[in-house]
Amino acid sequence: MNPSQKLAQRLALGVPALLLAGAYLSQYGFGLYPCEMCWWQRYPHFAAVGLALLSTLIPPRTLWIGLAGLAVFVSGLIGGFHAGVEYGWWQGLTTCSGPLGAGGGDPLDAIMNAPLVRCDVPAWTLGGISLAGFNALISVVSAIAIFVLLVKGRRA
Repeated sequence: MNPSQKLAQRLALGVPALLLAGAYLSQYGFGLYPCEMCWWQRYPHFAAVGLALLSTLIPPRTLWIGLAGLAVFVSGLIGGFHAGVEYGWWQGLTTCSGPLGAGGGDPLDAIMNAPLVRCDVPAWTLGGISLAGFNALISVVSAIAIFVLLVKGRRA
Protein backbone atom coordinates (compact mmCIF):
# COMPACT_ATOMS: atom_id res chain seq x y z
CA MET A 1 0.00 0.00 0.00
CA ASN A 2 1.14 3.51 -0.71
CA PRO A 3 1.28 6.29 1.94
CA SER A 4 -2.19 7.67 1.09
CA GLN A 5 -3.77 4.26 1.50
CA LYS A 6 -1.92 3.67 4.76
CA LEU A 7 -3.18 6.98 6.11
CA ALA A 8 -6.72 6.11 5.01
CA GLN A 9 -6.36 2.80 6.84
CA ARG A 10 -5.16 4.52 10.01
CA LEU A 11 -8.07 6.97 9.87
CA ALA A 12 -10.55 4.16 9.21
CA LEU A 13 -9.35 2.38 12.33
CA GLY A 14 -8.42 5.29 14.59
CA VAL A 15 -11.40 7.62 14.20
CA PRO A 16 -14.14 5.12 15.08
CA ALA A 17 -12.00 3.60 17.84
CA LEU A 18 -11.42 7.02 19.41
CA LEU A 19 -15.07 8.03 19.04
CA LEU A 20 -16.17 4.79 20.69
CA ALA A 21 -13.62 5.32 23.47
CA GLY A 22 -15.01 8.82 24.00
CA ALA A 23 -18.57 7.50 24.07
CA TYR A 24 -17.72 4.90 26.70
CA LEU A 25 -15.68 7.38 28.71
CA SER A 26 -18.60 9.81 28.76
CA GLN A 27 -20.97 6.98 29.70
CA TYR A 28 -18.98 5.25 32.43
CA GLY A 29 -16.74 8.11 33.51
CA PHE A 30 -19.23 10.97 33.50
CA GLY A 31 -22.64 9.28 33.71
CA LEU A 32 -23.84 10.45 30.28
CA TYR A 33 -25.96 7.42 29.48
CA PRO A 34 -26.77 6.83 25.80
CA CYS A 35 -30.25 7.02 24.37
CA GLU A 36 -31.42 4.64 21.67
CA MET A 37 -30.17 6.86 18.84
CA CYS A 38 -26.78 7.17 20.56
CA TRP A 39 -26.52 3.39 20.37
CA TRP A 40 -27.44 3.52 16.68
CA GLN A 41 -24.39 5.74 16.11
CA ARG A 42 -22.08 3.28 17.84
CA TYR A 43 -22.99 0.23 15.74
CA PRO A 44 -21.44 1.51 12.47
CA HIS A 45 -18.31 2.49 14.39
CA PHE A 46 -18.01 -1.09 15.70
CA ALA A 47 -18.33 -2.29 12.11
CA ALA A 48 -15.75 0.25 10.92
CA VAL A 49 -13.21 -0.94 13.49
CA GLY A 50 -13.75 -4.56 12.42
CA LEU A 51 -13.51 -3.73 8.72
CA ALA A 52 -10.39 -1.64 9.24
CA LEU A 53 -8.81 -4.51 11.17
CA LEU A 54 -9.68 -6.84 8.29
CA SER A 55 -7.83 -4.44 5.99
CA THR A 56 -4.64 -5.23 7.89
CA LEU A 57 -5.03 -8.96 7.24
CA ILE A 58 -7.01 -9.72 4.10
CA PRO A 59 -6.68 -8.35 0.57
CA PRO A 60 -8.04 -6.38 -1.16
CA ARG A 61 -7.10 -3.93 1.55
CA THR A 62 -8.62 -0.89 -0.12
CA LEU A 63 -12.01 -2.60 -0.25
CA TRP A 64 -12.03 -3.11 3.52
CA ILE A 65 -10.80 0.44 4.11
CA GLY A 66 -13.51 1.80 1.83
CA LEU A 67 -16.20 -0.21 3.61
CA ALA A 68 -14.87 1.03 6.96
CA GLY A 69 -15.05 4.59 5.63
CA LEU A 70 -18.63 3.96 4.54
CA ALA A 71 -19.50 2.71 8.04
CA VAL A 72 -17.96 5.85 9.56
CA PHE A 73 -20.03 7.94 7.13
CA VAL A 74 -23.23 6.09 8.11
CA SER A 75 -22.55 6.81 11.77
CA GLY A 76 -22.11 10.47 10.86
CA LEU A 77 -25.45 10.50 9.05
CA ILE A 78 -27.18 8.93 12.05
CA GLY A 79 -25.45 11.49 14.28
CA GLY A 80 -26.70 14.28 12.03
CA PHE A 81 -30.24 12.96 12.23
CA HIS A 82 -29.95 12.65 16.00
CA ALA A 83 -28.56 16.18 16.31
CA GLY A 84 -31.50 17.45 14.26
CA VAL A 85 -33.88 15.77 16.70
CA GLU A 86 -32.03 17.35 19.63
CA TYR A 87 -32.17 20.80 18.02
CA GLY A 88 -35.88 20.38 17.28
CA TRP A 89 -35.46 20.51 13.49
CA TRP A 90 -37.55 17.35 13.03
CA GLN A 91 -39.39 14.66 14.98
CA GLY A 92 -37.38 11.76 16.31
CA LEU A 93 -38.19 8.73 18.35
CA THR A 94 -41.05 8.86 20.79
CA THR A 95 -39.59 6.33 23.22
CA CYS A 96 -36.87 6.63 25.81
CA SER A 97 -34.22 4.16 26.85
CA GLY A 98 -31.87 3.58 29.71
CA PRO A 99 -28.45 2.02 30.15
CA LEU A 100 -28.20 -1.74 30.01
CA GLY A 101 -27.07 -3.40 33.18
CA ALA A 102 -27.94 -0.52 35.53
CA GLY A 103 -28.67 -1.64 39.07
CA GLY A 104 -26.45 -4.71 39.35
CA GLY A 105 -27.39 -8.31 38.72
CA ASP A 106 -31.16 -8.13 39.31
CA PRO A 107 -32.94 -7.37 36.01
CA LEU A 108 -36.03 -5.92 37.72
CA ASP A 109 -33.82 -3.69 39.87
CA ALA A 110 -31.95 -2.61 36.74
CA ILE A 111 -35.20 -1.64 35.04
CA MET A 112 -36.59 0.17 38.06
CA ASN A 113 -33.41 2.14 38.74
CA ALA A 114 -32.29 2.88 35.18
CA PRO A 115 -32.42 6.59 34.35
CA LEU A 116 -34.64 7.53 31.45
CA VAL A 117 -32.63 8.95 28.60
CA ARG A 118 -34.42 11.11 26.07
CA CYS A 119 -33.25 11.23 22.49
CA ASP A 120 -34.49 14.78 21.95
CA VAL A 121 -32.51 16.37 24.79
CA PRO A 122 -28.71 16.58 24.48
CA ALA A 123 -26.88 15.16 27.48
CA TRP A 124 -24.00 17.60 26.98
CA THR A 125 -23.06 20.41 24.61
CA LEU A 126 -20.00 22.48 23.83
CA GLY A 127 -20.53 25.70 21.95
CA GLY A 128 -24.08 24.62 21.19
CA ILE A 129 -22.97 21.37 19.56
CA SER A 130 -24.18 18.14 21.14
CA LEU A 131 -22.28 14.86 21.27
CA ALA A 132 -24.41 13.64 18.34
CA GLY A 133 -23.48 16.80 16.46
CA PHE A 134 -19.78 16.25 17.15
CA ASN A 135 -20.08 12.64 15.99
CA ALA A 136 -21.76 13.84 12.79
CA LEU A 137 -19.07 16.42 12.07
CA ILE A 138 -16.08 14.24 12.94
CA SER A 139 -17.44 11.12 11.22
CA VAL A 140 -18.51 12.77 7.97
CA VAL A 141 -15.28 14.75 7.61
CA SER A 142 -13.20 11.66 8.45
CA ALA A 143 -15.12 9.49 5.98
CA ILE A 144 -14.60 12.06 3.23
CA ALA A 145 -10.88 12.16 4.08
CA ILE A 146 -10.71 8.35 3.92
CA PHE A 147 -12.37 8.31 0.49
CA VAL A 148 -10.17 11.13 -0.84
CA LEU A 149 -7.04 9.34 0.37
CA LEU A 150 -8.15 6.09 -1.23
CA VAL A 151 -8.77 7.82 -4.56
CA LYS A 152 -5.43 9.62 -4.29
CA GLY A 153 -3.77 6.29 -3.53
CA ARG A 154 -5.20 4.70 -6.67
CA ARG A 155 -3.71 7.47 -8.80
CA ALA A 156 -0.28 7.10 -7.24
